[in-house]
Amino acid sequence: MSKDDKIPTGRIRRSTQVGRLAATQAAKQMGTRAANLTRSDEAANEALSKRQLETAEQIVAALGTMKGAAMKLGQQLSFMDVGLVPEEFRADFQAKLAELRDAAPKVSFKEMKKVIEGEYGDKLEDVFETFDPVPIAAASIGQVYKARLHDGRDVAVKVQYPGIAAAVRADMQNLGLILRLMKSVAPGLDPKAMGQEIRDRIDEELDYELEASNQKALARIYRGHPFIFVPDVVTSLSHEKVIVSEFVSGRGFEECKQLPDEERNRIGEIIFRFYFGSMYRHQQFSGDPHPGNSMLLDDGRMAFLDFGLFKRLPKEVAEFELELQRLGIERKGAELIDHLSRGGWISGKKDYEPDEVLHQFDEFIGWYTKDEEVRLSPGYATKVMLEMSDPRSSFFGKMRHETLPPDHVFGRRVEMLTLAVIGQLRATANWGAIAREWIFGDPPRTELGREEAEFYASRS
Repeated sequence: MSKDDKIPTGRIRRSTQVGRLAATQAAKQMGTRAANLTRSDEAANEALSKRQLETAEQIVAALGTMKGAAMKLGQQLSFMDVGLVPEEFRADFQAKLAELRDAAPKVSFKEMKKVIEGEYGDKLEDVFETFDPVPIAAASIGQVYKARLHDGRDVAVKVQYPGIAAAVRADMQNLGLILRLMKSVAPGLDPKAMGQEIRDRIDEELDYELEASNQKALARIYRGHPFIFVPDVVTSLSHEKVIVSEFVSGRGFEECKQLPDEERNRIGEIIFRFYFGSMYRHQQFSGDPHPGNSMLLDDGRMAFLDFGLFKRLPKEVAEFELELQRLGIERKGAELIDHLSRGGWISGKKDYEPDEVLHQFDEFIGWYTKDEEVRLSPGYATKVMLEMSDPRSSFFGKMRHETLPPDHVFGRRVEMLTLAVIGQLRATANWGAIAREWIFGDPPRTELGREEAEFYASRS
């Protein structure tokens, strides 16, 4: 591995990269603003927009180099339209961010091979019959290879980057710098909230044995499912820094986005059913619904991958959220206020009026609680996200005094990221009718729902 290709692991080196970028961009933006004093309004706005785009593109480059927590942030931004750049540049910027999802990093196979052989204590050829040295995918802390076992099975082998644990620790210390850089072009971003979420979950991703256990649990739940597929894990070959699982191939998310409306709607419904259904039917779910973690198989099923971020939800927590949804759907505003107060979500019940809390309910989760067709889009997802977190939100005054108990934080992340992914598909469905299956136990009203109902009936 060349000197330039190594993942920087020291806090000083990694913070220097980010600090240098932040200082450079601050100077450039000051220069642009100074020059704007002599420009027309139109020319000034165009110059600032171009500078903003340049800053955003350099953020992409820095995140891609740093990997670890920094790359995780870039992956999330790649499908959540948070207003980083002006609208006219947004498509190009999203395309650049999408590269963070799929492009393999410049870590030589020689170095990755050392990690694999270090985990097994054997030569690579003693463990695998064949092993393709060209990675087929990249994750935030590792990359994936295709290999074949001696019994003829094709497998996917996910391997952690060498030194990634130290790099992640450095990222944790420097995350404030990274997020302040992000805030320079996205004033509505909440660095504290996003930083805490990354810090809370990134450590779990470093334990591949835990991830293998998570994947096995969902593979067992969905075995034989008509349209959801979770690859089996090869337990004997899955260690702390290596996971081996059944190999699958299919169409990636970018290709799925180009499919006809009917097919995109079907994919959107499957994604919704997988993430929300896992959360409320099974109380255990993947917490990382970004586009790189699913693919469309040739037989029409959707395969779901990567279970490093995972949550097992206590039954009472799931029931609290379902009751919250039922009260909002049934327009029981006073009861909803009482429920939120008992759960520790709000204090000072007297500060809330039933109509007011129902309006907030509709703005936040109306997309899957109203019994009507809703076409989701990147803009729709952005609007919901800004209402939930941005100081410009009409609810921001209230939200400053509201609390989300720890057990509920992860579910809200999945809720928002699932909305963002489906929004990228621009899928249309009556999401509320689908959700009523687990909220109220209603019979299914879609073809996929009927297929899934038959599957669960056969299992019970």
